[in-house]
Amino acid sequence: MSINRVIISGNLTRDPEIRKTAGGMPVLGFGVAVNDRRRNQQTGEWEDYPNFIDCTMFGTRAEAVSRFLSKGSKVAVEGKLRWSQWERDGQKRSKIEVIVDEIEFMTPRDGGSFSQAPRQAAPMPMQAPPAVNASVYDEDIPF
Repeated sequence: MSINRVIISGNLTRDPEIRKTAGGMPVLGFGVAVNDRRRNQQTGEWEDYPNFIDCTMFGTRAEAVSRFLSKGSKVAVEGKLRWSQWERDGQKRSKIEVIVDEIEFMTPRDGGSFSQAPRQAAPMPMQAPPAVNASVYDEDIPF
């Protein structure tokens, strides 16, 4: 059995970019900076080392979410990792990204502090991402 689940929390590194597939499905792309805290061997002090993670969200929910995000927004993201590769200018390239299933805004919309009263959010239907190259997903494996 294998589990492909990831949860990250951090700040957006850039404004989100919304685009559409050839079939018209909205695709939201954004980056999240997540710090890795470790001890500096020379000084013995704890230091933060940033990791920059690309995130992609599909469907009408992605379009709605794009209106509430901007560079610097703090978010918590849950999803699965997807590895992809391509060739550009004769060089092979690859990346790992998070395909977002759930997102929580951790920065208040009005720029102020969060209220103590819990907010009720309307549930939004999830849509499956569009079909991709079969070599990316191993859904034919019987376990």
